[in-house]
Amino acid sequence: MAKQPLMKRLLSDKPAQLDKYFSLVIKSEGSDLHIKGGEKPRIRAGGRLKTTTGDPIPGDKAEELIFELLSPEQKAYFLENGSLDFAYDMGGTDRFRVNIYRARGHAALAARRVNSQVPPFEQLHLPGSVEKIAEYYQGLVLVTGVTGCGKSTTIASILDFINRNRACHIITIEDPIEFIFQDDKALVSQREIGVDVADYDEALRSLMREDPDVVLIGEIRDYPTLIAGLRAAETGHLVFGTLHSTDAYQTVTRLLDLTPQIERHMVRQAIVGNLRSVISQRLLPTICDEFSRVPAAEILLVNASVKKLIADEREVELATVIKSSHAEGMINFSESLKQLVEKEYIDLKTAYAYSPNADELKMALKGISSGGASIL
Repeated sequence: MAKQPLMKRLLSDKPAQLDKYFSLVIKSEGSDLHIKGGEKPRIRAGGRLKTTTGDPIPGDKAEELIFELLSPEQKAYFLENGSLDFAYDMGGTDRFRVNIYRARGHAALAARRVNSQVPPFEQLHLPGSVEKIAEYYQGLVLVTGVTGCGKSTTIASILDFINRNRACHIITIEDPIEFIFQDDKALVSQREIGVDVADYDEALRSLMREDPDVVLIGEIRDYPTLIAGLRAAETGHLVFGTLHSTDAYQTVTRLLDLTPQIERHMVRQAIVGNLRSVISQRLLPTICDEFSRVPAAEILLVNASVKKLIADEREVELATVIKSSHAEGMINFSESLKQLVEKEYIDLKTAYAYSPNADELKMALKGISSGGASIL
């Protein structure tokens, strides 16, 4: 497949016709916009997909509106490859991470809104141990979960904390850039694939020559990216990355699955030596009026017990360590869901629907009823 086109974004005084739908997402505090030929545009708000008013957009017209957003290089790339990722800036206030793709012969669009304001930990309702992770100076920190679970927002919040509190050089490698950081105590250099650098390989090759202290590698997507992240951590840098895995155990196995068999022992030892934390998230609908979604989280902090389990190829037992180490700042999904129920952020039905272990959650919830009426 051809590389994404290396180019500057086109700037125009004339708004694109699709801007009214992007503006509607912002106004409705939605998260996503979907444009598909023959259908009415749809907006995801509060986790639910809602149909806009008005007439459906014919296939040819939808393609015309989508192509209006593209440069000639981007259009040529899409026509050759059938999909394209890019960022779309709404006048410097809000940005959208956009994917266009082919659906029944016509172009379709899925755009994820990224708020221009980086929210602090407290506003995201993340566990307190996330601030402890933000104070690390070295090692590999992975934020994991399915698409749309808030991984990028969590990392942005951590980087913003570092930016405000530490004199250092932060380099991000993103595809595309999602949050725009303003230099504070830190110097922040954001490099976008296809705009500032041709591809991840080139960005990673030049990384160590750019004198970073903190590095964001947008996604650990293959073995070369994994090795680059581990090497940067080994040489004294704090490295953040994302992975599509659901918990700490699956994260370790996924890293090893990315690795050729002959290299797995070496990578396992590098993970033991350099992995500092895994934050796994699931985004849940709330019963609050103040905010519509809240993350449930599993947090692994790598201590001597965790290192030994991974070294001995016993990572399946990581869940036991997390469960018994809440005092150290670790938390599993059952405890996280329990806390969200206690705070009346979510109801019991939601807690059980998103729980990976219903029996464990039931036991955790029983602890709430001691000395009073049970919520079960």
